[in-house]
Amino acid sequence: MDIEFVFKIGAIGILVTVISLLLKRAGREDMATLATLAGLLVVLMMVVGMVAEFFESIRVMFGFD
Repeated sequence: MDIEFVFKIGAIGILVTVISLLLKRAGREDMATLATLAGLLVVLMMVVGMVAEFFESIRVMFGFD
């Protein structure tokens, strides 16, 4: 796993946290929840892509076609 991937996830987490805090202070708790869910979905999509690449490399390594 590339360290850049970990930094991207951390940056997304920090950005989502700041946006969520700003929205909560503005009284928009519903939008803060949606922003948090959007950040979670972005990170999950990134992780699913990495897991798919991992299984593809395992399939190629062991010669399963």
